[in-house]
Amino acid sequence: MKCALALLALAGLTAAASPDASQHVALGLTGLRSTKGQILICVTRSPAYFPDCSKDPDKRHMAVATTDGPLDLGRLAPGAYAIAIIHDENGNGKLDTFMGIPREGVGFSRNPVLRFGAPSFRAASFPVAGAPVEQDIRVKYFL
Repeated sequence: MKCALALLALAGLTAAASPDASQHVALGLTGLRSTKGQILICVTRSPAYFPDCSKDPDKRHMAVATTDGPLDLGRLAPGAYAIAIIHDENGNGKLDTFMGIPREGVGFSRNPVLRFGAPSFRAASFPVAGAPVEQDIRVKYFL
């Protein structure tokens, strides 16, 4: 009987100690050259699907009006995430390039140095755990 009561008490403590651990995530953008078009946002926790998370079954992918104000990405479960954004100035839903060079603005969480191509997931990843997160991304234009 004492064992059963102890197990019930332990189960109650475990249930009380595991509230929803998801955290609010917001995104700020700087360096936009215009307010034309839309911002395409890709949030993933899988290195295999970064920076194009279109085939990631667990992605958070959205298109929002161009703004430099904070964008609410909602709540995310704890873990490591990376964000890739495109300033889709002409509103065609994709990154336009010229000879492989982006014609529209791009940016990544943690603002890693961009050399030839997108940064690695590791260079752009940030933790979600314990407190709300805001990622401020500088948008870069090459052409």
